[in-house]
Formats: sequence, structure tokens, C-alpha cells
Amino acid sequence: MKQLEQAARALLAAAKAAGADTAEVVVSEGASLSVQRRLGAIEEIERAESRDVSLRVFLGHANASVSATNIEPNAFARLAEQAVSMARVVPEDPYAEIPLAPPPPDAALLDLDDPAEPSVEMLSARAAEAEAAARGVPGITNSEGANASWSRARSLLATSHGFLGCYARSHHGLSVTVLAGEGVNMQRDYDYSSTVHGQDLADPAALGFEAARRALARLNPARPQTGRLPLVFDPRVAGSFLGHLAGAIAGASIARGTSFLKDSLGTRLFAPGITITDDPTRPRGLRSRPFDREGQPVSRRDFIADGVLTSWILDTRAANQLGLKTTGNAGGLGNFYLHPGALTPAALMADIKEGVYITEMIGSGVNGLTGDYSRGAAGFMIRDGQLAEPVAEFTIAGNLREMFAHLTPANDLEFKRGTDAPTLRIEGMTLAGA
Repeated sequence: MKQLEQAARALLAAAKAAGADTAEVVVSEGASLSVQRRLGAIEEIERAESRDVSLRVFLGHANASVSATNIEPNAFARLAEQAVSMARVVPEDPYAEIPLAPPPPDAALLDLDDPAEPSVEMLSARAAEAEAAARGVPGITNSEGANASWSRARSLLATSHGFLGCYARSHHGLSVTVLAGEGVNMQRDYDYSSTVHGQDLADPAALGFEAARRALARLNPARPQTGRLPLVFDPRVAGSFLGHLAGAIAGASIARGTSFLKDSLGTRLFAPGITITDDPTRPRGLRSRPFDREGQPVSRRDFIADGVLTSWILDTRAANQLGLKTTGNAGGLGNFYLHPGALTPAALMADIKEGVYITEMIGSGVNGLTGDYSRGAAGFMIRDGQLAEPVAEFTIAGNLREMFAHLTPANDLEFKRGTDAPTLRIEGMTLAGA
């Protein structure tokens, strides 16, 4: 990190010399490696390395940002002059500032850096095992391949107020996608694993078998009848509702008045017992971090507690605009998740005479001003509490406020994506099918 620190200090000095009142610098470097295999052979090997620097300067409340891929100090004077020149001609933003920040905590406590870099051979073996397992399942007729990847990035944030924080993050990934069936009756599906440390990756063969099982289960889908039905959402799509919630309670949206939840702070949005948490402090979390994009402290926070909305998601600018304090979410949320309920997925469906289990959603039809929701979907019928025939080519619709209020979680939460939810049941949505 020493070279990154030297570059950051040099660029801050250049910004001050160019006339900036305050400045912040982010310097990062990273490397990545991926191996793509298909039909038993290596299709692509890609390695990349990068170095980047970004500078934000303030003249009063006027600010401007520049970035470059050259972190050599001899280029910093010109970069700083460009940023200051831009800041001189833009309007002032009374809410923007570079905030004071306390010294950062020890990033090692989060265990975000796996020091072991896998070889091409190791990544290739992971991908090969996943694809071979999937292709070995009877009924699998083709493959879109398996990809094994690794990356490691180091990032440093420094401000003219004296803050200096840095940390490294590694990432390991493995995915496989296969097809079942023949001709026009082909269906595809996938499985994947994404972790900070390589040793936490799912077993490649297990991923392959699951991708194959999912693809085979989707063969010969019907189109369900139009109606109002209880819907159950598989965990890999259930997390999308947390994304819609996050967008609706983002401070910038609230300040602009463009959210359907703009008047909902302190009100009940979900049923009692529902808790939705952001936890950037979880060791080995996919979105854990020791501080936010502004150097502000991060902490575990329940944005929904016992069904009630407790806070907006705030960076410094949005907090200033709303007369509040930052929640340490500059740069986005950390590990955002909905707490599990008491019922198993089977028990959650047990009393459904007729409904639909959703495994895939298509398109994006969400109105942030009204909360109206409409998306294409595919999945399986639920009949007498059991999964039945596959269904596809239908649309589900509702309003997010009503959907949140009628949501029930199962007990199968897994931390796999950074934004995670267990299996969810939502009552009374409209399904448009045949």
C-alpha cells in the first residue's frame, strides 16, 4: 500500500497547490484472472491489471472530479489543475462537502483479503469439474460453459482533512450454465458461487448438478391462467425486492421527492417481526468494508425493524440536504439482507391450493414514484402445497407498498449475493397469463 499512499499524498499536495480549498483522492490497483470452459475445452483465458486514481476538489461549495489511469506523480499537477479549472465554472452545491472522518478501523478484522492467488490450472480445474458434473446428468444436451474467476483489489482513500484509509479485497467466483431438451423445447439454467476466500466456494460438482437439475425441471413449460394468486419467490430472485426497497429509501430519492416512500419514515411498511439489515462489518462479507466512500464509519443498521422503516440510506450530501446525519452509506449499501422467518419453504407453501413459485424474473417494470410493479416471470405451479409443472411466459403485477405489507419470509436465508433474502411468499398479486 505504500506506493498508493505516496501517490495519494502527492495528488492532494498538487490539488492544494492548484488552488483547491479541500480535496479527496481515491487510488486503487487490481488484478483479475478468469478461465472460461465450454464442452470440455478451454474457450478463453483472460488476465487484467489496472491502476486508477480519482480526484475531487472543492472551491467553496463548488466541486469537480477527474480520474486517470496514470498514477505517476509527474502527471498530478496537470490533473489537479484540470479539476480546479472545472470547479471554477460549475455552480455551487450547498449540500456537498468532504466530511471530517475519524481514523479508520483495522481492515484485517473483516478478513476481506485472501492472499492466495489461484493458478490458471486451478481455475480451469474448478470450471471443468462444474461443467462435467452438469453435462453428465441425463437429459442435459448442451452447455453454455463454466467460468472460474479470481480478482484482488487494493483501494486507498485520502482527504485534505487528514483521513487516510486503505484495504484490500479478494473475490473468487464459479458459475456454470447448461441446457436441457432439444430443438424448440430447450431450457437453460445455471448455478454459481461467489466468495471472498477461495476455500469458501461451493463444491464445483454440486454447482453443476444443481444447474442441471434446474434446467431439466423447466422443460415443457405451460402458460398459467390469469388470476390473483399467492406467489412464492425463490431466494435467487427474492433479493430483488430489497433492491427496490433500497432505491425507494435512498436519501437522494427522498431529497428529490421522487420516491413512493418519501413520507414513510417511522411508519410500518412490513408485517411485525420483519427486519431488514445492512451489515458492512460481517467478516468475509461480499460487500463488507471498514469505512464508506467518504471515510465515514460503518456499522450494522436495521433499516426495517419489526416492520417499521427506521432510516433513509444516507451519504453526506443527502444527509445535509435532509438535515440529518450520514448513515455511512456513501458508495452504497454493505451486506443487505432480510432476516429469516420461522417456517421452512415447504411449510410456507403448505396451505396454498393454487399458486406459483417464481424462479426467474425478466425485464424491469417498477415505477419509483408510485411503487407500481410489473415483471415477466417463469417458475412452477404450486398445487395443494407442492411444486408442480413448470410455467413460463406470464407477467406478475402489484404495488410494492402492498407487496411489502403482505410479505412472509421462510427460514432458508443464505449469504450468497451481497443482497440476500430467504424464500418469500407474497399474497394477492395479479398474474397475467393465458
